[in-house]
Amino acid sequence: QVQVEESGGGLVQAGDSVMLSCVVSGRRTFDKYAMGWFRQVPGKEREERECVATINYSGDTTYYTDSVKGRFTISRDNAKNTVYLQMNNLKPEDTAVYYCGVSPFGGTTTDVYVDWGRGTLVTVSS
Repeated sequence: QVQVEESGGGLVQAGDSVMLSCVVSGRRTFDKYAMGWFRQVPGKEREERECVATINYSGDTTYYTDSVKGRFTISRDNAKNTVYLQMNNLKPEDTAVYYCGVSPFGGTTTDVYVDWGRGTLVTVSS
């Protein structure tokens, strides 16, 4: 059974930095899957999750939504079945539950992701 577990969220102040981690267990071929970080504002539906960043299976291709470019960095360590999201210069509008997704194809829509974690809440105060 595949398990995806995010960690690293919390309450921070605007301008602070946070690193999120996502560990995937139960997938022996983790290095064959693309990974994505999505965020969902409390009260919104799963279909409204915003793709924040994605990374391909090898880690040499990444995508960022415009609002986080230059502030967030996605990376992965295939030896540890882990993907990271380094978030710098956080803003109140970054407040959301951050979810990690596993995809055999990659992409920015939730429907191509087959496994999800339960999310980790990041709250940015002004």
